[in-house]
Amino acid sequence: MNYQWYPGHMTKARRMMQEDIKLIDLVIELVDARAPMSSRNPDIDELARNKARVVLLNKSDLADPAQNSRWAAYFKEKGFHVLEINAKTGMGVKSIGTLVQEACREKIERDRRRGIKNRPIRAMVVGIPNVGKSTFINAFAGKACTKTGNKPGVTKGKQWIRLDKNLELLDTPGILWPKFDDQSVGMKLAFLGSINDEIIVMQELALDLIESLKKSYPGLLAKRYEIEEEANRVQVLMNIARARRCFAKGEELDYGRAATLLIDDFRSGRLGRITLEVVS
Repeated sequence: MNYQWYPGHMTKARRMMQEDIKLIDLVIELVDARAPMSSRNPDIDELARNKARVVLLNKSDLADPAQNSRWAAYFKEKGFHVLEINAKTGMGVKSIGTLVQEACREKIERDRRRGIKNRPIRAMVVGIPNVGKSTFINAFAGKACTKTGNKPGVTKGKQWIRLDKNLELLDTPGILWPKFDDQSVGMKLAFLGSINDEIIVMQELALDLIESLKKSYPGLLAKRYEIEEEANRVQVLMNIARARRCFAKGEELDYGRAATLLIDDFRSGRLGRITLEVVS
């Protein structure tokens, strides 16, 4: 399957980011801990050079804990300040204020030498669609100050959010690049729900997920669904449909329903803590 998605408003959002980056001191980037590299926007490093950087490994409770540690170490080696969080539950969110102060220490010291006191740090929150950016802002701010939802691209406007006297956040729509040079990136984003499901053939997506899980987590599907994890991925989906009684008419198996069930089980963490890519 060819995985592509780039709504028109994202082109405008990228231009806005180029303008807004001049106004801020710090970029807070959310990535999905289950695919930290694929869920990064490759434009951000270029746009945010010369800015302090924080990377938040969101949904880390859904990812393989050993891989979380490796990815955190990877980003720290690249010069980022890193934290594992879950924006939905609030896990780790209280530590972000301290992390922001550490990331902007040079800026704070520079202001102090110039006689500037108590100027708030201005930060931009960025992330691809459905990575949990608005949920994070709500958790960090302690109130529902931005529109949130489960559909990619739900946050379409721009807002400044004053958290306290020390920090202001600029919310920006999640930005996804126009095309994926590596189709495996698009595939992983589709697994995560960062590409609109309405343009995805869920049955094909489920077959790709089965193939991926068989390689990285052999035996997982067999244990979860109490089935034979056979070499043929179509047969595996058939076994899942039969085990979960996904029937269309009579004894006819409903593969579409089984595919949706599998994808939902992965996204919700019911399959276990899974990371789709490892540090190379």
